[in-house]
Amino acid sequence: MLYEAYQAHVDVMGPFRVMAQATGAFLKQPWPGLNDNVMVRAMAAACELVVRSGMSHSRPAFGIDTVRVGGREVAVTEENVLQTPFGNLLHFAKDGSEEQPRVLLVAPMSGHFATLLRGTVKTLLPDNDVYITDWKNARNVSLIHGRFDLDDFIDTITGFMNFLGPRNHVIAVCQPAVPVFAAVSLMAADGAPNQPATMTLMGGPIDTRINPTQVNVLATTRDIDWFERNVVTSVPLRYPGAFRRVYPGFLQLAGFMTMNLDRHVNAHVDLFHHLVKGDGESAEATQKFYDEYTAVMDLPAEFYLQTIREVFQEHALPLGRLVSRGRKVEPRAIKRTALLTVEGEKDDICAVGQTSAAQDLCTGLAASKKAHHLQRQVGHYGVFNGRRWSTEIYPVVRDFIRSHG
Repeated sequence: MLYEAYQAHVDVMGPFRVMAQATGAFLKQPWPGLNDNVMVRAMAAACELVVRSGMSHSRPAFGIDTVRVGGREVAVTEENVLQTPFGNLLHFAKDGSEEQPRVLLVAPMSGHFATLLRGTVKTLLPDNDVYITDWKNARNVSLIHGRFDLDDFIDTITGFMNFLGPRNHVIAVCQPAVPVFAAVSLMAADGAPNQPATMTLMGGPIDTRINPTQVNVLATTRDIDWFERNVVTSVPLRYPGAFRRVYPGFLQLAGFMTMNLDRHVNAHVDLFHHLVKGDGESAEATQKFYDEYTAVMDLPAEFYLQTIREVFQEHALPLGRLVSRGRKVEPRAIKRTALLTVEGEKDDICAVGQTSAAQDLCTGLAASKKAHHLQRQVGHYGVFNGRRWSTEIYPVVRDFIRSHG
């Protein structure tokens, strides 16, 4: 009933948002004598907030058409080079560019679309041949495609790395740090020819026993049955994935926003004032952020529950108990893949120490192939997006890839 209740609310509010959108558009017209009226602008701003009160369940566009490489603008084309039921391998192909390091950017399957990493991709593109995991909204995946759990995630990443071939580079942002680490460990144990040359783990929950955050505490104060009973639900009949069990994206977003409710409320209050004052530039920045932030996707229930249990409750990876398809995951097998871990000083989702724990697990890796970067003055989002990502974190990642490529 959880999803049905949410959908009923969306259906009821739909006409109000349409009316607010039409009214706002009317008020924004260049009517003589009205555009400079504060009350009119305030009414238009209020309509804008009503319109933006909902969520989107469709992936926004990446919108990366060109990139500057070597002083010239180069056209960029998105190519789905490998398709699976739950996600595609998307390639940002550049016209006429020289051979560059092949980088697989693994986006989180955690309630937001891969476009949340748009800024990450833009920064990587000038120096690298970039591929990204483009996960699909589980509510749109038919039941005929079966289930998708943590083991399937590991298999999918392994398949993508094999597709890219030898000397590829993999970057995992947040949640996929664990399955990517597991995939590389298993490939190393097999002596697989397509082991990545480098693995960069950014703000990922390798060992959540270290400096536990509010997210970690929530995961450990409830048993797995509580999560299955209270936050897992079935997709309504109207969608292609009808009856699939999912962890809804709207719940994930609600949880994230509740953690920093004051910040989000203040952002929308500021948006209202920017619109009333006619400060279009400031308003646009906030609008773009929330257009992306409120675009949500549902997660397959099997993947969500297995991640909660294995990563956050049982700490299977750091304790040496993680098993995939009957095989024990042993990071000590990694000898060829250089490891870089990146953390944000103010990260309130994956705290300092949780990602760098991977360094100690790679006992078979030479010290010369290990590096860690702690970025001052950034939270979770700032680890992979924004000014400090572009000017301070990315140069470390770029140089690490170059030196071990």
